Amino acid sequence: MTVEQSHDPGACKQVDEGITRVFQLLGKRWTGPIVAVLVEQPANFAALRRAIPGLSERMLSDRLTELGAAGLVVREVDEGPPLRVSYRLTQAGAALEPALKELGQWASEHLPGSGPCSEPCVE
Repeated sequence: MTVEQSHDPGACKQVDEGITRVFQLLGKRWTGPIVAVLVEQPANFAALRRAIPGLSERMLSDRLTELGAAGLVVREVDEGPPLRVSYRLTQAGAALEPALKELGQWASEHLPGSGPCSEPCVE
């Protein structure tokens, strides 16, 4: 016995393509915090690791590579001496600042405060 299903194409709601692409990139673990740190100022690799507790070197390297490929982060080398490498947001990356601030405000109002960063950090 075959069961036929009627399908109304109008009943399917498509997720906005732009939202899908944004969350495919920024929805990955650690990507948002990395961008949030770089919104404040360019940073070297070690400073990024210190700023984001629990982030491994391998994961930071992978996420910076992805952000670079997406055109949001640039790796800059100062030949020195000493040789210095820093990361900064491109114009497209910096344009995320208002959206990140809005998301942070929304989280403060609507998400319960729990986890390692729910208390102010003391250095």
